[in-house]
Amino acid sequence: MYYSTHYPSPLGSLMLASDGDNLIGLWIEGQKYFAAKVAEEISERDDLPVFSDVKTWLNQYFAGEKPAISELPLAPIGGAFRQSVWDLLCEIPYGEVITYGEIAKRMAARMNRKSMSSQAIGGAVGHNPISIIIPCHRVVGSNGSLTGYAGGISKKIKLLEHEGADMSGLFIPKSG
Repeated sequence: MYYSTHYPSPLGSLMLASDGDNLIGLWIEGQKYFAAKVAEEISERDDLPVFSDVKTWLNQYFAGEKPAISELPLAPIGGAFRQSVWDLLCEIPYGEVITYGEIAKRMAARMNRKSMSSQAIGGAVGHNPISIIIPCHRVVGSNGSLTGYAGGISKKIKLLEHEGADMSGLFIPKSG
């Protein structure tokens, strides 16, 4: 059984999901892959301690503080490869960006491989089920393009600006 609650954020309503002890999901309303891996029934429940902890973390984050990801019990649902990519995302410092290619290099090194596909990394980053806390919004294209955010490019920009990231070399790609 999974449980959910909602959090009103500056980006809109966020849905939090838990297995009762850990946070398994955090989605921006309307985002791509919304609750995609939560196959079981979800019932609304606001009184879980994990939800209180996550809401406190989000309050601090949106107030401009830099709460540590390690303060929260996270249990995103996904295979071993995606889990490894999400672990790497948690190492990206607040207010900084990294490219898909750089993550691919780091993953290749961790897996003792010569190289790793940036597209494979993009798939894992795009399916991150715990938005904002596992900071997939800090990943950009190798040329500085602000691409690939399931919550939408405008929300990615808001999060990066909120964190004080250097936006000077970043741009929204032209579609088509």
